[in-house]
Amino acid sequence: MCGRIANTLPSDSMARLFAALPSNSLPSVPNFNICPTNDIHVVRASGDTGGASRALVAMRWGFIPHWYKTPNDGPLLINARAETIAEKPAFRAAVRSHRCLIPASGYYEWTKDAEGKRLPWYFTRADRESVVMAGIWQTWSSGEGDDAQDTCAVVTCAANAATADVHHRMPVILAPRDWGKWLGEEGKGAAILMQPAPDEALNVHRVRAEVNSNRASGAQLIEPFETS
Repeated sequence: MCGRIANTLPSDSMARLFAALPSNSLPSVPNFNICPTNDIHVVRASGDTGGASRALVAMRWGFIPHWYKTPNDGPLLINARAETIAEKPAFRAAVRSHRCLIPASGYYEWTKDAEGKRLPWYFTRADRESVVMAGIWQTWSSGEGDDAQDTCAVVTCAANAATADVHHRMPVILAPRDWGKWLGEEGKGAAILMQPAPDEALNVHRVRAEVNSNRASGAQLIEPFETS
């Protein structure tokens, strides 16, 4: 799964990277400890962005199915499994027509030691480029009042051999050549992209247990932690 991310790239740089028109209201960066239910940067296709085909917008990380009466009316859906995404009632419409890109500088996963303590690890791309994760989104509203909000989830798949020792799942990480296909700009065929990244694509290192708290902040959270 993917349960915590960091994003340090300025919003204007993200807009240029994806050739997207940025929204006027985007989350603050850098943020080294982005948690579920926070607003995150998302790139989606758009035909109404002043001539641009992509928009860089803010969305709630935590997909809300349309039948939820409130955002907390059921489980928090921050991830969607690639193997079942086309079948699950919550996700099947979104994966057909509301796919998005979720950029990050890196993401966290956890293992446990012999005493059950949570040990955090930080994953980044080996080439130091942005980790661009496949996502899905939809707009949720209770139907009562002006409470509509765009919500999203990260698509995950089985871990590759290089990351499986830390966690058995990983985000679907898209190469630049595949961004357009995932967004639906190149017709059908996006399903073939839902597979593990190559073993050599990511680097991982231990980080301090400080990040176990969702209130922790600061660049020190992603710095390597050498165990003795």
